[in-house]
Amino acid sequence: MRQLLLLRHAKSSWDDPDLDDFDRPLAERGLKAAKLMGRELAARDWLPDQVLVSSALRTRDTWRLVAAELPAHPRVAFAQPLYEASAADILDQIHKADRSSGCLMVVGHNPGLESLAKQLAGPGSEAKAHKRFEEKFPTAALARFVFDGEWSALVSARLTHCLRPKDLG
Repeated sequence: MRQLLLLRHAKSSWDDPDLDDFDRPLAERGLKAAKLMGRELAARDWLPDQVLVSSALRTRDTWRLVAAELPAHPRVAFAQPLYEASAADILDQIHKADRSSGCLMVVGHNPGLESLAKQLAGPGSEAKAHKRFEEKFPTAALARFVFDGEWSALVSARLTHCLRPKDLG
């Protein structure tokens, strides 16, 4: 059984209107939420062995803070194609994941990440988790999917959890 973890970057700062979107840092709230999500991943033993991270500053910082809370250091790739990516573009990156990876995490952006999560949620998905998507997939939210098969063939998976920082803190 494989696990796919989709993590939206934590809350970013808009304090400097002259910064390019790509270079926006995390806000104070985002710093706290990223650490909280990292601790939750460790507590649940949802430990990625491969991570794909958008190359934008806020996603890299989100990953850095999450990773600091994990007991192991997975293989990480910072991927420019994940910045402002559509659901199809993100899925294309997932299809290229290492066959040996049992748990893959993608750290990215909306609306592509949320669209992909909704698209992937197949039969047997947890109703409560699915309902949370209907409400909102906020910053630092994490969707967990499980499925059998190869990364290259992923089209549908069972959504088991949708965790939001406000539900944990």
